[in-house]
Amino acid sequence: MSQVLRIRRRELGLSQTQLAQAAGVHMRQIRRYEAGEQQPVFPVAVAIAKALDISLAELAGMPTHRVNLTGDWWASWQTPKDHQQHVTAQEIRIDQQAELIHVVTTTHGSSAEGGYMWSGELRLWDNEILMGWYTAADGSVHSKGTVYIVLHTHGDSARGRWVGLSDHGQIMTGWVGLGKSEDDARGIIDQLKANERKPA
Repeated sequence: MSQVLRIRRRELGLSQTQLAQAAGVHMRQIRRYEAGEQQPVFPVAVAIAKALDISLAELAGMPTHRVNLTGDWWASWQTPKDHQQHVTAQEIRIDQQAELIHVVTTTHGSSAEGGYMWSGELRLWDNEILMGWYTAADGSVHSKGTVYIVLHTHGDSARGRWVGLSDHGQIMTGWVGLGKSEDDARGIIDQLKANERKPA
């Protein structure tokens, strides 16, 4: 428990004092728990787990096999533009706190392919599904929408679908792929498009 408490507190950027305040205990108690000198009583453990946004089982050190998506990724999107389908790819940064995922683009993407800066928020369900929203971060672009993404078993790629409102007020949809490289992300879109053309 002491190691989990210390690591999770640091992941969240909390000081011992901040965690103590959030859990309603004295900072000396947090120090004792992290040093392994003492174990919290049940109500205090519940308060600490809540403050750290983890379950009691996780606080106790039981493995949860939660996938960690934090890091640099590539996102590829199938986008209708000028009555043609384009595929754009952009570098993105994913920051994960438990089941909450924040996504922001770090590169613009090709305007010829329909790329623009955007950010979004997703929620991880059962270590396999990401659902959430995105919105344009470029002042001149007003696109926004939702995404449904299925993670690969190992959490190193993902595929799914977006549905959104275009800059011109039309509801549109397309495939989305997430990978660790641009080729991986674009390859996922190519595979999804190929599967779509196969007869049922």
